[in-house]
Amino acid sequence: MLIVDDQVMVRAGLSAIVGSQPDLEVVGEAGDGASALTSAERLAPDLVLMDVQMPGVDGLTATARLTAGPQPPKVLVLTTFHQDAYVFAALRAGASGFLLKDAGPAELIAAIRTVAAGEAMLSPAVTRRLIDAFATGAVSAAPDVDRRLAGLTARERDVLLRIAQGLSNAEIGDALGIGVGTVKAHVNALLSKIGARDRVQATIIAYDSGLVRPR
Repeated sequence: MLIVDDQVMVRAGLSAIVGSQPDLEVVGEAGDGASALTSAERLAPDLVLMDVQMPGVDGLTATARLTAGPQPPKVLVLTTFHQDAYVFAALRAGASGFLLKDAGPAELIAAIRTVAAGEAMLSPAVTRRLIDAFATGAVSAAPDVDRRLAGLTARERDVLLRIAQGLSNAEIGDALGIGVGTVKAHVNALLSKIGARDRVQATIIAYDSGLVRPR
């Protein structure tokens, strides 16, 4: 894992926490987005723990560039709630989720393992703020999103709707009366069709398109 933060003490603390785990390894650190891009190219980390606000190339720009590559690392964004606009843009850019900077060590490790395993890190509290942001107009819809949904079947739209509501595969299966294996197949198919890397980006697209309306 590559740790990116402009504060030396923060990087040292994160590195110590992560390095204490037998199944996790810190391969490098970077103090800004430009260094993160260089380090990622050289070290090829599986995951990048990315701060948002940094001098020069910020975390948002670095995330977009990292995830645009042919074999991009997963990106877990570090942020605070007052940085919503940056967070949503980072999720659209390809980040697999984000974690609050005041999270404890156990939560940090759990989030890293979740993202490293290919899952999205989007808590109910984050989902609520996402809904509120769309409802108030703080986050505007991305252009041409409806075009992404054109190829979805009715069942895939049903599954996407429930992904955006925060349901697990098992809960989606119960709601639609289908098996978990079938749900997984639908999820994989719809992610491919709409060009989403994971459930986080699928949720963003669902709200952008108007498939889900903020309550």
